[in-house]
Amino acid sequence: MTKDISIEYTTDQQLVANYARVLSHPARIAIIQLLAEKKEIRTGNISDFLPLSRTTVSQHLKELKEIGIINGTIDGLKIHYCLNPIKLNEIRILFNQLFDQSISNFICNCD
Repeated sequence: MTKDISIEYTTDQQLVANYARVLSHPARIAIIQLLAEKKEIRTGNISDFLPLSRTTVSQHLKELKEIGIINGTIDGLKIHYCLNPIKLNEIRILFNQLFDQSISNFICNCD
């Protein structure tokens, strides 16, 4: 018998877990950092800056795009990628709430 996780966990818990899953790969972190530095970059050029093949980069870009961390604009045969600051801020707020609450509860329980 399998359990339906959507019944057991809050929406915020599920969101944080999903963002954490996507952010858990170092290649995706490297892509985010590269986009933060370069502001915008074409699909094929990303693999020039990372020790990854274009196919692997493409798979990681897909994960980041599906969750909304990056945006892609089509320009002929290339896609220009950039960070989505609104989504990044949403993720930051969710993680901050989790950590702030956890730290606050920990401090209160230890006194």
